[in-house]
Amino acid sequence: MKKVLGAYTKSPLILRIAIGLVIGICLGLFLPKASFVTVFGDIFVGALKAIAPILVFVLVISSLASAGKGIGKRFRTVIIFYMLSTFLAAVAAVIGSYMFKVTIPLAETVERTAPEGLGEVFRTLLGNMVMNPVSAIIGANYVGILTWAIVFGLALRLGASDKTKEVLTDLSNAVSNAVSWVIQLAPFGIMGLVFGSISEYGIEIFKDYGKLLALLVGCMLVVAFVIDPFIVAITLKRNPYPLVFRCFKESGITAFFTRSSAANIPVNMSLCDKLGLDKEYYSVAIPLGATINMDGAAITITVMSLAAAFSQGISVNIILAILLSFVATLGACGASGVAGGSLLLIPMACSLLGIGQDVAMQVVAVGFIIGVVQDSLETAINSSGDVIFCATAEFREWQKEGKKLPF
Repeated sequence: MKKVLGAYTKSPLILRIAIGLVIGICLGLFLPKASFVTVFGDIFVGALKAIAPILVFVLVISSLASAGKGIGKRFRTVIIFYMLSTFLAAVAAVIGSYMFKVTIPLAETVERTAPEGLGEVFRTLLGNMVMNPVSAIIGANYVGILTWAIVFGLALRLGASDKTKEVLTDLSNAVSNAVSWVIQLAPFGIMGLVFGSISEYGIEIFKDYGKLLALLVGCMLVVAFVIDPFIVAITLKRNPYPLVFRCFKESGITAFFTRSSAANIPVNMSLCDKLGLDKEYYSVAIPLGATINMDGAAITITVMSLAAAFSQGISVNIILAILLSFVATLGACGASGVAGGSLLLIPMACSLLGIGQDVAMQVVAVGFIIGVVQDSLETAINSSGDVIFCATAEFREWQKEGKKLPF
């Protein structure tokens, strides 16, 4: 047994994930009734979601309590990267929507509660920030977890003894080890998740609303492999693709199948550690990115809203389209504070274009139909982007200090 476990853990994780992916596809196509396979996916996602809130809370407190100087510049830089990439993603979605105008057959009106405007979105965010910290951890409210972890971390930094800080460091290391054990289950989890998607949806999802889905996927791929790498290249003045491809390989694939940026936080932190980033920095920057770095969400909000406008014969001028990009950027950053994420922010953007609530909610219904692909790719882009820009901000400081970059 020890030899088997040793051989398993020593083989490359990405190879094991690829094997699990192939097995999941084969089982989904040829044994779609073997529903017990989905248990592996449920256990994997459940374990990640369970450990992630504790990981963020403990690591942020520990990092801030014993943080050295000079981290502030990196935080300012990474926040600028997060916001800039999200805005450029919305602009790319506007351009794509005008180049390939898509109209959609609207389904039945669905009854869901959507935010009325940005004011409601940010009221929700502010409310989440001051939520009881225990409730925030139990409910996986990362805005609240991050807020209280920063408060406690700064308080401990000012008043805790060195021994207390050492205990916090040991605790964060223990949680990190537990996360590494969970990540070893990824091949089985991916197998179960892929089986569930293939057995339930098959390839039918690509037939209905195919043009809309193609536009969404196209815009996301342009952002992932053109716009984001361009930001990295301008910043570091070198070929960005070794970093970009590694982040997609080790973060994006897992995020695609878990469809949860929060669940992928442990995976991203593990990748940051492999890249040699400062734990005091990335333990805060990665959960922050999971809440405000929302390229995929900005694309979804923009494309779906403009598709609704085109379907209703509404003419949208360039000024209004640019304004929509700003709204999509702000709305996407607040998506983590709204149940349903980016899809339920579509009515807010639609209201800017003069589209009624009934029509907007029909577009939301379409979003849920194609969500198995849209949400998966959106999460992959958002989550891998967290590591890309987190690393870029730190590598920028390395260059100033004359350090050699790992790519």
